[in-house]
Amino acid sequence: MAIGAPPRLLGEILVAEGLTTTAAIDRALARQRTTGELIGECLVAIGALNEDDVARALAVQQDLPYVWREELPSTVPVLKTVSAKYLRQYRVCPISIEGGVLTVASADPLNAIVEDDLRQATGLSVKFVVSSATGILETIDRNYDGANASALQRIVEGIDEERGPEGDEDVNHLRDMAFEAPVVRLVNLLIENAITAEASDIHIEPFEDTLRIRYRIDGILYDQEAPPRRLQAAVTSRIKIMAEMNIAERRLPQDGRIRVNLHGARVDIRVSTIPTVHGESIVMRLLQRSSVFLPLEKLGFPADTLKRFESLIKRPHGILLVTGPTGSGKTTTLYGALDKINSPDRKIITVEDPVEYQLKGVNQIAVKPKIGLSFATGLRHIVRQDPDVILVGEIRDLETAEIAIQASLTGHLVFSTLHTNDAPAAITRLQDMGVEPYLVASVLEAVLAQRLVRRVCAACRVPDEVSAADLDALGVVAPDNTRLFRGKGCDDCRGTGYRGRMGIYELFPITEDARSLMLRRASSRDIRQHAVAAGMVTLRLDGWRRACEGLTTVEEILRVTQEDA
Repeated sequence: MAIGAPPRLLGEILVAEGLTTTAAIDRALARQRTTGELIGECLVAIGALNEDDVARALAVQQDLPYVWREELPSTVPVLKTVSAKYLRQYRVCPISIEGGVLTVASADPLNAIVEDDLRQATGLSVKFVVSSATGILETIDRNYDGANASALQRIVEGIDEERGPEGDEDVNHLRDMAFEAPVVRLVNLLIENAITAEASDIHIEPFEDTLRIRYRIDGILYDQEAPPRRLQAAVTSRIKIMAEMNIAERRLPQDGRIRVNLHGARVDIRVSTIPTVHGESIVMRLLQRSSVFLPLEKLGFPADTLKRFESLIKRPHGILLVTGPTGSGKTTTLYGALDKINSPDRKIITVEDPVEYQLKGVNQIAVKPKIGLSFATGLRHIVRQDPDVILVGEIRDLETAEIAIQASLTGHLVFSTLHTNDAPAAITRLQDMGVEPYLVASVLEAVLAQRLVRRVCAACRVPDEVSAADLDALGVVAPDNTRLFRGKGCDDCRGTGYRGRMGIYELFPITEDARSLMLRRASSRDIRQHAVAAGMVTLRLDGWRRACEGLTTVEEILRVTQEDA
């Protein structure tokens, strides 16, 4: 290692090299005081820079050469006296031996113990260069035994077998486990694999003898390779520290947030933990700009439905509701609508739980129930901010509904969501909350119900035969020239036959006849029959149209929709 004047602080080097800002350093230091991570790890965690930036700054700090990942040799000397497990654990890799000098690439050149270990194990002088941890691990995998093992198995090899009985770990022990390099890499691998697989959620569920890992991909949960049950406490503690949660609290549910950078894209992760009889169950929702924010034209709207919806969102006042179950794309649709009408002459304010994506030029408020900032409280104060358009994340109770209605009556356009099975049911849901029918009839402009269906994989699409029973369940009659398709399964779609999702929609504009039914407190069934008679395209019929276009399957439509009344 280089010897001389005390090295400059890593943060100073990063700022001097133009890799980050002093503001980012301050944020990283604030995180470091909470988590105890190294400053470089904190900067990567908050998305201020990437792994290569940290490694290059370390090289400058220690006055050592830096070797890019692509410059690491494909074949390196294999040290028989040093195990691959040791090299992976300390993120070092021998890259050459010349004249009795062993040159080693290291991701942590500050670790002087490694230099002594290698000198004693090999009898050679040791010279260090710096490279990224990812590049070093890839080089080890190419050259040492175990390269055919999965990445997860190789990481697990580097984690001590000794673990205390479940539930006996004290806070200090949990924190120590969470900062062990193999545990850090294990959690990073779970997140990276999920992002690569285009998953929307990661489920980590402890059971008596196993730890189950599942990814939700295109709305369906798939089992993944999981670490041993003994690592449950370590994995849980690592995720809770990353999400700035209380690792000592294991009896109550907690919520947190993680921000990571992968391949130049920022991913926000919402983390939820709940206690179960075998430990804490964790769900991590992955939110990317590419999935949370899409223009309306790319959401799968039929041309006629899109034209009518765009005319509705440009009205000066009233309420427009989007309905559907959790995970049906309601927020994405509303974000697309806000982006469509966002202009310098309009003030738009949202109150959300949580803010899933930051929209340029839009004032967004995150609900914080712990301090009394609920949807109703936020909405009550929003109307004093002179907005033109208001988005309320969800109408959950009578108070929120009444304030939203009052806002629309005083000249505001209000967007919100409800959890109902179809569009007409939103009317009776509001009335069931206690909203007077005349108020609903006065302000409601339209209701859009939606679902997400999986797209047929374009790489393995083949003609499909659909049974008469499925067509009967769907409530349609297929003309003789109808061509339907399915995916037979390939590497692109992971053998599922589907890749990606699209929306199917049921748009119910409120007419004068519909308002008359509301005032008479008509049932949801009667309102639905009126809507269909007036030309409303139901979710199943819209899905059938998409199936006829070869974009999805009848089986998929039946999976996500209920039988039409």
